[in-house]
Amino acid sequence: MKRFLSVFLFFVSLASSSQIINPVAWEFGSNKISEVEYELIFVAKIDNHWSLYSQFVEEGGPLPTIFSFEPSADYKLIDSVVESESNKVTQLDPVFDMIVSKYYDKAVFKQRISVGASAFDVKGNIDFMTCDDTKCTYKPDNPFVFAFNSESGFSIVGGTNMSNLDVSENSNTILYGIAENELQKLPANCSTQTRSISQDILSSSNTLWRIFYLGFLGGLLALLTPCVFPMIPLTVSFFTKKSGSSNDKSGVLKAILYGFFIVLVYLALSVPFHLLDSVNPDVLNEISTNVWLNIFFFIIFIFFAFSFFGYYELTLPSKWTNSTTKGEGIGGFLGIFFMALTLSIVSFSCTGPILGSLLAGSLTAEGGAWQLTAGMGGFGLALGLPFALFAMFPNLLKALPKSGGWLNTTKVVLGFFELALAFKFLSNADLVKHWGLLKIEVFLGIWIVIFAGLAIYIFGKLKFPHDSPIKKLSFFRISSGVLVFAFVIYLFSGFRVNKDSQTFTSLTLLSGLAPPVGYSFIYPNDCPNNFECFKDFKAGVAYAKKVNKPILIDFTGYACVNCRKMEEHVWPKPSIKSFFENDYVLISLYVDDKKELPDNQKLTVKRLGGGARVLENYGNKWAHFQTQFFQSNSQPYYALLSPDGKTVLNPPVGYTPNEENYKIFLDCGLEAFSNLNLSEPK
Repeated sequence: MKRFLSVFLFFVSLASSSQIINPVAWEFGSNKISEVEYELIFVAKIDNHWSLYSQFVEEGGPLPTIFSFEPSADYKLIDSVVESESNKVTQLDPVFDMIVSKYYDKAVFKQRISVGASAFDVKGNIDFMTCDDTKCTYKPDNPFVFAFNSESGFSIVGGTNMSNLDVSENSNTILYGIAENELQKLPANCSTQTRSISQDILSSSNTLWRIFYLGFLGGLLALLTPCVFPMIPLTVSFFTKKSGSSNDKSGVLKAILYGFFIVLVYLALSVPFHLLDSVNPDVLNEISTNVWLNIFFFIIFIFFAFSFFGYYELTLPSKWTNSTTKGEGIGGFLGIFFMALTLSIVSFSCTGPILGSLLAGSLTAEGGAWQLTAGMGGFGLALGLPFALFAMFPNLLKALPKSGGWLNTTKVVLGFFELALAFKFLSNADLVKHWGLLKIEVFLGIWIVIFAGLAIYIFGKLKFPHDSPIKKLSFFRISSGVLVFAFVIYLFSGFRVNKDSQTFTSLTLLSGLAPPVGYSFIYPNDCPNNFECFKDFKAGVAYAKKVNKPILIDFTGYACVNCRKMEEHVWPKPSIKSFFENDYVLISLYVDDKKELPDNQKLTVKRLGGGARVLENYGNKWAHFQTQFFQSNSQPYYALLSPDGKTVLNPPVGYTPNEENYKIFLDCGLEAFSNLNLSEPK
């Protein structure tokens, strides 16, 4: 347990350094041993103060370096990968509290291979973990490709972090019409620009607090379910009575510790995502916009919803519960920890769907893994706090309502919300793949049906398996039903046509949840608010040069919530709208667009932190453009450029919901543009 806690705290501390880092660069080569045997060579060059772990690590320690090869009938591996002894240090690792072998500065690995064909590829992958004194990073996706030809032997045609990788040096020019070193940045000459940037930083912080509050609200809802609510008086009574006397405060302290461990359990769920974010800053965006993952979430949320409706129960394997229950008998701090863990597992049938909503909704690049941590922290605090409060003030237990049918009603209501959220995930998949199935008309129609059903249920006209008979409608039920019906009417208002934009009216409460209003059967529009826009950088630059207007690059995403809020509620403002109509050329680049690139653009490009990747779709292309040229991977992200696309007019900004601050940013760009001498030579 001591080792577990030390490792857990270590990874929590390293998670704060979620940035693009890559301390290991790989070089590849080969040696010819005979006509039919070759030696593939893997050389890891390791940055100062970093170490690479050996292939051979005992269970419970760090993740070892692993070489995997795709099976093929064209070649045969001879034995396994052999690692060098030079630069290898075997010593006690204080992080993992065990003897481990690791490399500093350089590590060499060799794999012998026999060839059975005249031409073929050897494909594989390297998984490895590296650490310094403060943090670790795990790199699970490092492909390599050796091409064999009987005349020339082996040559390197692809891979990760290779100094001799065949990466086109002019790939950026091919893709974007501009090389990285051609992009110039003007100093911030506008006195008001500082105000805009500081506001952006504050808004990012506010976003985390908002997610924390939403997580807290989700935890409060979980408290009001049959799985958790009855446990409050039972658990508090257990701690207070076990203390032995009313003057003994040990029961209160144990209850507080119990609540703390509940928070800790839920915070621990976010730690792996910090590690993923550290390895690959794009990974959260890739996860949140993955088509099949969103379809999976859609299916699982439907499954959650019908569980809440009472048609079946969700339970985790009994072995998990039994294991944690055994741990309760240990006593002391450890026993209380296992009690908290047992509650988390036992209550899964009620908390799981709510937690799943929080998990799926927080996996975006907008705030990285910290959004998830904030939500989990709020959720865990809401669940753990009542146990501490009621232990401190046991008389309040008398004020708790008795368990009854209202608990099941709460579950059913949550089921309707789970059902509505399910279609949000299906909408994400539909948007990024351009299927055109769940456009705004269909989406609003489905939500109207769901929430109309919820209102009918609240008024007692719809029954589910575990519902108790309703003899009389309470004031709370009547008022709740009226509010839900009001929301249904609000959803209907989304079908009003905005005459200015010739689209349906955007609904503030549905920004980011519903598809863009331009994604429509009746009023289709590729660009927000019917503005003229380009979705290709080179095409946009060509037009900007022609009309001699500065460029506004909008790094956005189909599944980006804050992007929709900006497009639907900031851009249409009269003080902002004129900039898009008269002053700037808008280029919207969707980093989650899964449309496949043409073959001539599927290039291998260098990553910002080292290594390489193959661009498969338009989302890859624009995400690489943003990280390579602007060192950012969050959306929305706005950059103002000169008409030739080679000069950044002022510091870019992210989500800026304040109209005045966003206007300041746009005004500053125009001012900088007017000071540029971009006239053609006579």
